[in-house]
Amino acid sequence: MAESGVSDTTISANGVSQEPTRHVWLVTGPAGCGKSTVAKHISDSLNFPYIEGDEYHTKANVEKMANGIPLTDADRWDWLTLLREESVKRLSEGAEGVVLTCSALKRKYRDVIRVAGYYDPHLVIHFIFLDATEELLLGRVAMRQNHYMGANMVHSQFNDLERPEADETDVIAVDVSGTMDEVKETALARVLEIQKTNQ
Repeated sequence: MAESGVSDTTISANGVSQEPTRHVWLVTGPAGCGKSTVAKHISDSLNFPYIEGDEYHTKANVEKMANGIPLTDADRWDWLTLLREESVKRLSEGAEGVVLTCSALKRKYRDVIRVAGYYDPHLVIHFIFLDATEELLLGRVAMRQNHYMGANMVHSQFNDLERPEADETDVIAVDVSGTMDEVKETALARVLEIQKTNQ
């Protein structure tokens, strides 16, 4: 039997090996919405590797954000590609799922991650969009200590934000206006429900 978080290749009735379905769960949303907290909860609950997107930014990107300068599309392309490649790498090492954090504010950013599943029918991409008002997130970010993403960046992120549209069927939205425990449990319940139907 495979260990938790790792799945054996299954054998179909005709003896042909079948690859197990593997999942990338991308927790998205603007600064202050709780991406890291929710992602860590899902990662710990399912024993999936956790990739913190902020840790993969270049030094130049971090310095820009720390100085209140919004990132451009050009700043983000290599970062998004790196996150996609790191997710695929973890799956290739045996994990049946990966949990990733990335703001993915625009549809075209989400599309960069979606590329991972274009040529692999056994890899399924999911997005968990943590939805909140700008006012709520401004209050949360203002209470952060020693984080480069200051409250002044929240407004710029909302300017860039393209909320997922109805045809983005790989996205689930979770309202984060409740307590963090409520948000974590709601997100995990949705993940478990979707994984059950995608095995």
